[in-house]
Amino acid sequence: MIRNWWVVHHTILLRLAIVMMAVLAVSKLGTEFWRLLWDTGPNGAKDLRHFHELVLRWFTGRPVYSDLEIAGIAVYPPASYVILWPLLGWLAVTPARWLWAVTSAGAMVWLVYLILKENHAESPLERTFVGLMLLSMNATGVTIGNGQLILHLLPLLVAGLYLTYYVRYSWRENLLGAGLLLITLVKPNVSIPFFWIILFRPGKLKIAVLILLGYVTLTLFAVFYQRTELMALLREWLARASASAQGGYGDLHILLYTLGLKEWILPASLIVLAALGFWVNFHRDGDLWLLLGVTALFARFWAYHRLYDNLLILLPMIALFRIANRGPSVKGEDVIAGLLLGITTAIMLAPARLLIAPPPWAEMFKGIQVTIWMTVLIFLLHQAWEEKKKKSAIFSQGFTNKLKRG
Repeated sequence: MIRNWWVVHHTILLRLAIVMMAVLAVSKLGTEFWRLLWDTGPNGAKDLRHFHELVLRWFTGRPVYSDLEIAGIAVYPPASYVILWPLLGWLAVTPARWLWAVTSAGAMVWLVYLILKENHAESPLERTFVGLMLLSMNATGVTIGNGQLILHLLPLLVAGLYLTYYVRYSWRENLLGAGLLLITLVKPNVSIPFFWIILFRPGKLKIAVLILLGYVTLTLFAVFYQRTELMALLREWLARASASAQGGYGDLHILLYTLGLKEWILPASLIVLAALGFWVNFHRDGDLWLLLGVTALFARFWAYHRLYDNLLILLPMIALFRIANRGPSVKGEDVIAGLLLGITTAIMLAPARLLIAPPPWAEMFKGIQVTIWMTVLIFLLHQAWEEKKKKSAIFSQGFTNKLKRG
């Protein structure tokens, strides 16, 4: 019944959704690019200004992790400052803001291209809707206005995984993909979970080793500019990263911090990461977008994140769109995926001010968001399991037929 109703009304509904999303995109992006470029108050490009200060401190030999004045913002590992240097290390703050704006716009265009290329959208309306998912999400605007990293990382992550996941690509493309993935380690709490996809892919272990060696090289190069030895720097970084958990929401770190179990943050995160690795290994030959969707949700839950990192939810949204758009299924997975996509899209358009609304509204909104994300995760896990069973059944039937012919 729902499927038939959608067939009749989908055109008008898509048009209404596109108009609303376009208005939100223009309004939000305009406001946030202004905040990135011209706002001279404390909220104007506030994270970008922090990154700029940290990079300058690092490469002039001044302490970063041990300086209590900046302890709250020094949450990135040593290699991150080397990766950030090309965008921030050689410019003053104002030109760095302009360069960040240009590269942010480029990252948006690139990411829209990547998701349109792989979403199976058939009509111009569907393609417009998919493109506006990114542009209208509240997290996209906040990321730009703050000068945060995740908008730059997602196209690198998706492109890098595509270039390294499929065997048909040459070593030149695999090396390019490895380089892109290495850059994403500037923000390891986002990118590390995705490396299971390459690590367990048959024939790709060498690429994972190359990325690891590259990261070790960047770390050693970064340590050269500090007066503290490597192990001491790493201990200081872990201490600062754990202490930052109190500012996030909807993740394992803030849950443990709230429960008074701060000392369990690191071991609990490693356990969750290992569980994801076990799952990815079991589904290592599955559809890449299902792997991306599930991993993105794990990445959102496993470590400390703020509002801007909700951009990770874009990847499971694309996975849902692909399932909904591949045609009717016997068990109604297409309908369920479509409903979940509509609900998730609506909640991701909600304004950030709801997160700071007076009690109990802020906590209710956070709870609704997390519940929806968990529901999407359960659905995608089930879809991956169903696809695994289908492939096993086809393989078993083919093997049986071969024995009969023999």
